[in-house]
Amino acid sequence: MSANFRPLAFQIGTSAVFFASLLALPALAHSARQSSDWQAEVRADAEAQNWTKALAVLNGVLSNDPSDQDARAWRGRILLWSGEVKAAEAEFGSLTANSSKDPDMWEGLASVYEREGRWNDALESIDRAVQLDPRRADLHAERARILRALNQQPQARQEFLQVLEIDPSSAEAKAGLVSLEPPPNQELRIGTDNDLFNYTSAYESEWMSLASRWTRHWSTSLAGDFFQRGGPDAGKFVGSVTGKTDWLGAMTAGGAIGHDRGIIPRSEAFFGLDRGFRISEERPLRGIEATYDQHWYWYSTARVFTVAGGALVYLPRDWIWSINITGARDSFPGLAVDWQPSGMSRLNFPLVHSGERALSGNLFFAVGSEDFALVDQIGSFASQTYGGGFRFQLNDRQDVTGYASFQQRTQDHTDTAFGFSYGIHF
Repeated sequence: MSANFRPLAFQIGTSAVFFASLLALPALAHSARQSSDWQAEVRADAEAQNWTKALAVLNGVLSNDPSDQDARAWRGRILLWSGEVKAAEAEFGSLTANSSKDPDMWEGLASVYEREGRWNDALESIDRAVQLDPRRADLHAERARILRALNQQPQARQEFLQVLEIDPSSAEAKAGLVSLEPPPNQELRIGTDNDLFNYTSAYESEWMSLASRWTRHWSTSLAGDFFQRGGPDAGKFVGSVTGKTDWLGAMTAGGAIGHDRGIIPRSEAFFGLDRGFRISEERPLRGIEATYDQHWYWYSTARVFTVAGGALVYLPRDWIWSINITGARDSFPGLAVDWQPSGMSRLNFPLVHSGERALSGNLFFAVGSEDFALVDQIGSFASQTYGGGFRFQLNDRQDVTGYASFQQRTQDHTDTAFGFSYGIHF
């Protein structure tokens, strides 16, 4: 090959590479645009919670390139958000095995474990992510949330402070530090109740209660009630203690003693059980809480024993439906012992939520002689009660509640009741 021919060949080869590169640029631009386009489309579908469409887009991308790590990570997120937790776990488990140096993959796996309630596994995964990129505020924020769920409050506080050091404007970190403040352990509540009868004089009552949580397992409640009915006043003192266990639930026992004046029971005793069962945050039925109560009332001229069972059903969006069935055994001097059934159903629902303020309401319906606090509420009569109420959360330390009801009884007797209360948490 001559010396003159080699430079010519080199020039021809260089020109060919140059022109080939020019021809490839539109294809590369199209590929980059495709990558940008599918991510934008998946983000839009995720915001609209159109999980099926988002997965279809990702499956199309992966059919062309099964090794696309970004597409697989997005597929894991969509599976998690759509409730396919096991599939998401398998996806992120495979990604962390193949891309052990990518903190996003470990963060995704930690999110899966959080959804499953596997907090120790979640902590181990997020630790790997933080080690790989210790300057990412979002990783420290997620680690703080996991530590808080594990009840490791000092460590969670340090993580939220680390987030603020990296990102001083982080609203999540500021809110997280507030959430780690000790919750109020005392609730002082003051209230009033009124019963207006169409066949006898009205009742008025004022009451004050103090509920105290001493430990995670023990709490107490003390209350004083004062009644007026156009004559000498009556009053009673009520006290109870509640113990909680992880396997049995809550057990409450207490009693009351009063200066009855023929209006209220002279003494009372009660016992109750309360056990909750978590089902799923994703399903329409989030959980059920079962209750059982026994209550003894000793009036000056009567004895009443009640047995009640009920359930609270936790629904999506903080709706709660409750039902309670009571059997009451009435005993009057010279009369045969008689059992009276009663029941009540209540629906609680949120109305408005803005910052610390929140307003919720409830509607209820009851049949039978369901209230035994007053002497006029016992005996052989049938009734239907319609009512509703509200709870207005002023801030995290104060709230106001109210209710009103109308009861239609046999013999054209009626009872219109209403009341309010104000609570302080400290």
